[in-house]
Amino acid sequence: MNPAPAVFGVTHVRLPVRSLSRAQALYGGLLGFEQRAQGAGWLELDAGGTVGLRLVEVERTEHNACLRLLVADVDAVLDALLTIGGCALVHDVARTPEMTLCATVCDADGNLLTVWRALTEDEYDTPPELPTVLTWQADADALLKQLLKAVPALFRSLARRKVVRVAEELAGRSRVVTREDVIRGFILASPKIARERNRKPLVDAGIDVSRYQADWDAE
Repeated sequence: MNPAPAVFGVTHVRLPVRSLSRAQALYGGLLGFEQRAQGAGWLELDAGGTVGLRLVEVERTEHNACLRLLVADVDAVLDALLTIGGCALVHDVARTPEMTLCATVCDADGNLLTVWRALTEDEYDTPPELPTVLTWQADADALLKQLLKAVPALFRSLARRKVVRVAEELAGRSRVVTREDVIRGFILASPKIARERNRKPLVDAGIDVSRYQADWDAE
């Protein structure tokens, strides 16, 4: 078998434009990509990583490109592209099944720009399925999803995995996770020093936390 050729990565993406100055005003000026190289009829911008965006001036843009731009505020960037950048709206701001918020415009040369960002679970209001192995009773599944809403979104994925693991360990030989297993798992998944913060979500769910003092005290 021949050895694989050495490939060091993608250096740049070629973007055909009919006016280099107009494209530079959009991509360099409005979107803020800094110039990193220039040659006869082309200009390369730093697109925010190792891959550059090379604007190449052509007479006709026969092969258009589609770029996805990760942004902090989809609505604000979309408004700037439409009102300042001279772009045309293709798809207005929308939520996707992939839990993203995105919109698409077309620049003066026919290139598509999709601006997007990921939605948090709180914004999407559709919690992911639990990473379960065993069978879960319906009320156990619902309770854990309710309790996890109290966990900050940044830490929720980790908390989800930890509580599921502990609850399934508690289920033991029955191989069926109950509401009781979820309550105890939610307490025990945190180290003792940080366990107290789990009390309020349980109380808010109508659970008598005094029944689980042994779990609060467990090492």
